[in-house]
Amino acid sequence: MENFGEKVSFIWSVADLIRDTFKRGKYQDVILPFTVLRRLDCVLQETKESVLETHEKYKDQIKNLQSQLSKKSGFAFYNTSPYDFEKLVNDSNNLASNLKNYINGFSKNMREVLEKFDFPNTIDKLEQSNLLFLVMEKFKNIDLHPHLVSNLEMGYIFEELIRKFNEALDENPGEHFTPREVIQLMVNLLFVQDKQPLSTVGIIKTIYDPCCGSGGMLTIAKEQILKLNSQAIVYLFGQEVNPETFAVCKSDFYLKSEDGKDAENIMCGSTLSNDLHSDKTFDYLLANPPYGKDWKRDQKAVEDEAKKPDSRFCAGTPRISDGQLLFLQHMLSKMKPLSEGGSRVAIVMNGSPLFSGDAGSGESQIRRWILEHDWLEAIVALPEQLFYNTGIATYIWILTNHKVEARKGKVQLINGADLYQPMRKSLGDKRREITQAHIEQITELFLSFRESDISKIFATRDFGYRKITIERPLRLNFQASAERIEKLKEQTAFVNLAVSKKKDLEVKQAEETAGKELQQQIIKVLSGLSDTLYKNREEFDKLLKKSFKSVSVTKGTTRGLSSLSATLHKAILSALSERDETADICVDSKGNYEADANLRDTENVPLKEDVDEYFAREVKPHVTDAWVSDSFRDEQDGEIGKVGYEINFNRYFYNYVPPRDLTDIEADIKHIEGEILAMLQEVIK
Repeated sequence: MENFGEKVSFIWSVADLIRDTFKRGKYQDVILPFTVLRRLDCVLQETKESVLETHEKYKDQIKNLQSQLSKKSGFAFYNTSPYDFEKLVNDSNNLASNLKNYINGFSKNMREVLEKFDFPNTIDKLEQSNLLFLVMEKFKNIDLHPHLVSNLEMGYIFEELIRKFNEALDENPGEHFTPREVIQLMVNLLFVQDKQPLSTVGIIKTIYDPCCGSGGMLTIAKEQILKLNSQAIVYLFGQEVNPETFAVCKSDFYLKSEDGKDAENIMCGSTLSNDLHSDKTFDYLLANPPYGKDWKRDQKAVEDEAKKPDSRFCAGTPRISDGQLLFLQHMLSKMKPLSEGGSRVAIVMNGSPLFSGDAGSGESQIRRWILEHDWLEAIVALPEQLFYNTGIATYIWILTNHKVEARKGKVQLINGADLYQPMRKSLGDKRREITQAHIEQITELFLSFRESDISKIFATRDFGYRKITIERPLRLNFQASAERIEKLKEQTAFVNLAVSKKKDLEVKQAEETAGKELQQQIIKVLSGLSDTLYKNREEFDKLLKKSFKSVSVTKGTTRGLSSLSATLHKAILSALSERDETADICVDSKGNYEADANLRDTENVPLKEDVDEYFAREVKPHVTDAWVSDSFRDEQDGEIGKVGYEINFNRYFYNYVPPRDLTDIEADIKHIEGEILAMLQEVIK
């Protein structure tokens, strides 16, 4: 096995052994933990005897041998069991018990990682199905020693296996694995402005990923800093909700450093409901949160925290079906203050966080919070079909709380949607890739902060608007026609006249009988009116009141129209009315125009424009009787209209393509018709 693909195929072939016992979606329960275990076995092979000798010599003399045994193993972990894969397979009769003994022989820190795989249950199931020996023998025959499989290649192997597992589960592998070229672009954008300070002697930097998956982003980010400055000290921090993926990441990090500090900084749990790095801030933050995944399991904790001022989620909460903007808020809360140098953030998300949610919604309020704090530096649109799980468009957001002077109050949009090359062989939904030349082109555009066909620069307020409500006056005509009187019988207030909530049956029956009599009297009064069409509500209402006063309308001891509630009065007017553009405008008791809810409309006024000027120019010439409602005001500034923010890439990079000339289209149609006729003639012959 000389290449990466062969190794992945060999490991994946274990599925052929277990397919009759494990469902396709459960392959990872076997393949992933045994791959990790085999890697650890190969890594510790050279120092195994030395560790066992030291353990045997001092186990009764020194209470805590951890530091000595770690030093002997050359890593932050070790194994004191006499077994390795070779010895385990050679004693096939006791394989299950010996394998458990072998796993328990790992140091506590690594044993806690391996527990996430639920090894005992997997071993028992394999043993009961007579598969344990076959699986162990298979893995014994692949050498995953670092001399043959570098840490980088091993990372690729794990990520390709995870992609296959999630493909089998028909789940979203984007939750775990971001294409390496996308990570490289994110890292470039994250560090390119800091190249000089990162080259400083003795620098110490921290990098954090709140949904770190198998650790690819953190690894590449650290490698990039060390390329710029081999003497830099870089600490990695992360959190991952999936136990198996967490175990892969943490075990891999233990292998990559002798002191194991990076591994100790990787935590398992939901970042949204339980921030396990709550006391820390970081220099650099990057992430690829799950797209379109609900946050119901974290809902109570998130909403409780959102109610607290200056909390992680104080800006607002997005719709329950998509938690991407929650991860972004969380990352921004982990930025270092300016007094400590500030921070830089890179996050890749789909298009939803750019524009979903109307003015005043949680999504819009989060965008508003980000832009009004002037944290957003740039957004890069990536090509479609770039990720393994989805062909949809994705975007890299770059944010910071220490913008250079030229960028203050500005946001750069880079349209890299067409910067890609087709892949020779597709991987899932991934059919395209970004080349190194494309990465350099985008990085240079970002660094130079200049405009071009694919780079545009806007003021932060350019993305804001004020949503105003446009009202039109209510115009109604009135008529006591048989058809409209019949509609009254469906009005709730009228129906409820003959409904009693009394529990006493005698009282209930008496009230309902009286109500039905009142209904009949009301219908009788209305039926006695002429069917003249009135176009003025006041005029018709006077007639209505006069008619009810002249006739006894009784329910209980009350008489006249005064016995009819305001609700019933309104119901009668509603039933006998219809909208009529030629009718007089309805006014309230103060003489103010009443608005027609059916004609209500909204306009989005750019924040840079005056509302009155916009209304006079864009609305008034078309609807002369309209006005701007002052009932809908923004909660933050108290002004008319709700403030919203959205970033619509299509609007800013739209290129108009004129339609083809009609004569050309007609010629094409005639040509096609001719070809069809020719084919039909061939069939007839």
